[in-house]
Amino acid sequence: MLTIDVDGSQRFQSMDGFGGSITDGTAWLLDKQVSPDVRNRVMTALFDPKHGIGLSFLRQPLGSTDLSRSPSTYDDVPTGEEDFALRHFSIEHDRESILPIVRQALALNPAITVMGSPWSAPAWMKSNGSLNGGQLREDAMPAFAKYLVRSIEAYKAEGVPLRYLTVQNEPLYETKDYPGTLMLAPQAAALIGKNLGPELKQAKLNTMVLAYDHNWDHPEYPLSLLSNPSAEPYLAGSALHCYGGNVSAQSEIHKQFPQKGIWMTECSGGTWDQEPALIKSSRLLIESTRNWAKAVSLWGLVLDSKHNPHSGGCGTCRGLVTLDLHSSPVKVTYTGDYYALGHASKFVHPGAVRIASSSEGRDGIETVAFQNADKSVVLIALNNLAQSKQIHVRWAGREFEAELPASTVATYIWQPRN
Repeated sequence: MLTIDVDGSQRFQSMDGFGGSITDGTAWLLDKQVSPDVRNRVMTALFDPKHGIGLSFLRQPLGSTDLSRSPSTYDDVPTGEEDFALRHFSIEHDRESILPIVRQALALNPAITVMGSPWSAPAWMKSNGSLNGGQLREDAMPAFAKYLVRSIEAYKAEGVPLRYLTVQNEPLYETKDYPGTLMLAPQAAALIGKNLGPELKQAKLNTMVLAYDHNWDHPEYPLSLLSNPSAEPYLAGSALHCYGGNVSAQSEIHKQFPQKGIWMTECSGGTWDQEPALIKSSRLLIESTRNWAKAVSLWGLVLDSKHNPHSGGCGTCRGLVTLDLHSSPVKVTYTGDYYALGHASKFVHPGAVRIASSSEGRDGIETVAFQNADKSVVLIALNNLAQSKQIHVRWAGREFEAELPASTVATYIWQPRN
């Protein structure tokens, strides 16, 4: 029998939440491709804290991504033209489906934290004149900073405040067939420190900037921004993705900058996975938060049964929800990612603090524990073994025993005595 000690006297990071992204494709599916009844049932299942899993974190793309129907930004002009005054800036595209779906999520769970991330600056700001690949032109950096501030202001006016912002999704990957930009660390530091930070201050916006927004395998990128004297004052911390490297990079960053936060802002499952979605995402959730993540955000929330919509990029990604539009009525399937996130999001509320718990790691039973503001304690345990295992949980002189079947995850919650 494994003894798991949970210790509330050892307190670590506070939590923002757990969730994913309402991409253009997700919003279009829910708003245009299913009935209002199906849409409301799915949204309730995703965001309602009582009748669903209460997702509490949204990473919202600012402009299109690979999980969009077509490429666009908020200031597209004909090829060969420029718009440094941002006269053509507009979020009208998002008003059709994206913003109504995001507002519905916020109505179901007002505690949701929203962050914004652009995949590309407008093509006229870039070295190759395209949304796909290329780099941000040096002479366009002031305009791009103003563009991001305008994006924050426009979303705020629509009832969607952005608490966090990154300046570029996956800045070390120069995309070929969907929006993306190569933005090396020195340029990102200059953009944040000399342009975006002052623009945010002048606009009196309290949106906080996160460094990097890319994989674990290059922690030197966010570390260089956090070490930069002009960028650092505007940075709340770092955003990481799961597709390369090891989760321990988060603790490496935290060790050097303990006063700054860590956010796991993207990880997607798909047809390439060799293990069940429930296990993969549960492990991500446990290991990310044990390595200081304040949020765990997967990728697109809803896709159809053919992994669409997508426009380039990932044609094999898996959402939390799959809609089979070819069945009548539409068949709704909740994937293992949905249930994995639900083990945390339904019970670990925004503002909860991670506390200590003993854990065997990937060779046995992995755990993570939290304490909510109402003092309730939440223990999440994942059995990585091929056989059941008995556990003995101890907390402040109290204890209980349980059996955790093979390859399963369980959440235990209790209220301490006064």
